[in-house]
Amino acid sequence: MAQPERGAAARGEPGPRCELCPAGAAEWSCLTCLASYCGAHVRPHLGEPGGAPAFRGHRLGPAGEAAAELRALRERGRWCPEHRERPLELFCADCALCVCALCPVLGAHRGHRVSLVGQAAQGTKEFMTTYLKELDLKKKQEVGNIRHIEQAVNDLKAHASASKASLAGKFTELRLLLDEEERLTKKFINEKTQRALMMYEQQTETCQERIQIIESFSDRVRQIQQRSDPIQLLQDYTASEKEIQQQRAPAEQWHPVPMSFEHVMNHYRGLARAMQSVLQKPLEARLKEDIFSSLNATSKKEPGALLKTTSTVDRSLFLKHARSPTLEYNSLHPRLSLSEDRLTVSCSWRRKFYPSSPQRFDKLWQVLSKDAFFSGSHYWEVDVLHAGQGWWIGAAYPSIKRHGDSETCRLGWNRASWCIKRFDLEYWAFHKGERTLILIDDDPERIGVFLDYEAGILSFYNVTDGMVHLHTFRCKFTEPLYPALRLWEGAITICKLT
Repeated sequence: MAQPERGAAARGEPGPRCELCPAGAAEWSCLTCLASYCGAHVRPHLGEPGGAPAFRGHRLGPAGEAAAELRALRERGRWCPEHRERPLELFCADCALCVCALCPVLGAHRGHRVSLVGQAAQGTKEFMTTYLKELDLKKKQEVGNIRHIEQAVNDLKAHASASKASLAGKFTELRLLLDEEERLTKKFINEKTQRALMMYEQQTETCQERIQIIESFSDRVRQIQQRSDPIQLLQDYTASEKEIQQQRAPAEQWHPVPMSFEHVMNHYRGLARAMQSVLQKPLEARLKEDIFSSLNATSKKEPGALLKTTSTVDRSLFLKHARSPTLEYNSLHPRLSLSEDRLTVSCSWRRKFYPSSPQRFDKLWQVLSKDAFFSGSHYWEVDVLHAGQGWWIGAAYPSIKRHGDSETCRLGWNRASWCIKRFDLEYWAFHKGERTLILIDDDPERIGVFLDYEAGILSFYNVTDGMVHLHTFRCKFTEPLYPALRLWEGAITICKLT
């Protein structure tokens, strides 16, 4: 190895001193250790017999020439803030900080888990390689969501087109009487189709926005991963670690709710035999009579009446409309937790730190479904066996208020929500703050909920053993309906029927 220049010493100027024997003049400087050494103490850095393997690959330079670069590296934060004469050589995993060799022995990091900065940086790079693969998989899942939604859009458009064509054939038989009826029916289908397409478009836009977020965050992670400076890499990673962990959550799976006009078609097949006698009634009223004549014979009580739950119906009729709505993470109160499949919500006595969202209930322990129903018939079941002494099950408009605990936010206390409620040993039906007592012989373990949007019917059943009607709300729905839950303790699970 070439001998270092001693220009400064030759000129009588004070030069750098050896870190290990301050009385000795430094001949070499290590830009990795950020220290200067005399000829005797630099030997462990040299590739000579007796040299230490830990110092292999360190950058050495003549002390005089390397002095400026050594000072610059120290000023860039490579010097221990606690032991100011020691370089940053180790990484403390417990504190996520770069420290010097004295910190784990004599300093504030005594007893902590430490490793060489090079080893820590390599481990971090390996983690980010795996993490980038996870982000790529998450992006592919979102792309798959878009394909599913696009397929649903195509199927809906084709089905709507076929339905209108078939309707035109039926109306030809009685054209003079049915011209106006045909126009109204096609308008009915178009309105429902447009509402569904708008919902699908919103879901597609949400997926695309998430893809943009994933791509942007992937670029940031790649920039950190490509840092050549291990300390800078670790510092940048530590600064972004919380956001990295948040992005590790699996991508949400969208399940577009199927929509069918088959009930419209069935209605008109029967209508052709006695058209003149029924045209005086509006379309929705006739559809309502056809579909629910057998299902809801026991549900025609006036609002506010006391119900004795003794009548039973055939559950298989409802299972034809079975759904398994998943719960919306962004509406979840911070004292509630969701299972991985988003079907079970449970109380947590420790407040969760969820991302801020205008959809989130911030005072009431409530959550809405991610799936909205804005047309057709739908049936789902809720397991309340582990829900304790207080629970609310129902449905709500998206316009229900989320902030505060006033009546505008409470499930069943406003025009935007309907529910049945258990508290202690009593059961009640609630809407607009008006309550109806429900008499039940045995506490239910599972509740069935049936919705027919066009007919304006929301019915509740005890399906623990058989199917016993509890209560039915009747009204004209004007917004999409989201299954809704509220807890006091324990856990509630939406049953997987599909």
